[in-house]
This record gives sequence, structure tokens and C-alpha cells, in this order.
Amino acid sequence: MSPRAEPYAILLLRLTVGGLFIAHLWLKFSILGFARWWGGLVKAGYPEFVIAYTLSAELVGAILITLGLGTRWAALYALPMMVGAAQFWAVRKGFYFTGAGAELPIVWSILLGALVLSGGGPLSLERVLPKRAAEPAVA
Repeated sequence: MSPRAEPYAILLLRLTVGGLFIAHLWLKFSILGFARWWGGLVKAGYPEFVIAYTLSAELVGAILITLGLGTRWAALYALPMMVGAAQFWAVRKGFYFTGAGAELPIVWSILLGALVLSGGGPLSLERVLPKRAAEPAVA
């Protein structure tokens, strides 16, 4: 691979992860219905703050990761949700994706970890927007 093309792997990673978050939000709001999704998790015994965090992490992933704005922080914020999802499915269904197991959330966790390490890559808003000058220290 050409050294000029390598950064675009990060762009592809960022857009893929952001797109997956968008797809999950679409599922919640358009297909399942938000009330049904929320109610199902409450019925399963999850505290409401966990459900709210899950929703906020998916929103952060869908918006900030896709745009490449605060990519590292957004990925770090969403990472515990995916690790929790992996644990949830591993305990109930095992590892393999074909059995609705933890395989996919584990891979998604690794992808989020890669974004934490790499940042937004080319064409990210964090690279395009002008940086603010640091505030002078007050003595």
C-alpha cells in the first residue's frame, strides 16, 4: 500500500464505525421503536442510567465519530458500552456471531480501540477546523 493511501484506512475505519452506530440508532427509532427498545431493557433489569448511557454512546458514535470530531474521546466514551455488550452476549450465547454471541461486539470494541489510538484520520473535522490558540496562563 502506498504511504499516501495508508491514512485513508483510518478514514474507512471511522466511517464504518460511525455508520454502524447510525444503523443501530435507525433500528431503535425506526424499526423497533424507541419505547419498545427502552422498555425491553428496563424489563430485562437494566438500570435506567445504563440504558441512557447506551443511547448517549451510540449518539456520540453516530455523530462525532462519523464527522471525525473528538474522535479519540468519542471512541473512548463508547468503548465501555461495547465491552459491556460483549460480556452480555458472551454470558448468554457464547462467543460466535452465528449463535448471537459476543464475537461482533468484541470486534467492534477492537475497532473503537483502534480509533482511540489513531484519531480521526484524513477528512475529519478535527483536522479541518481551525485550532483555537491556547489561553495564556494566569499567574
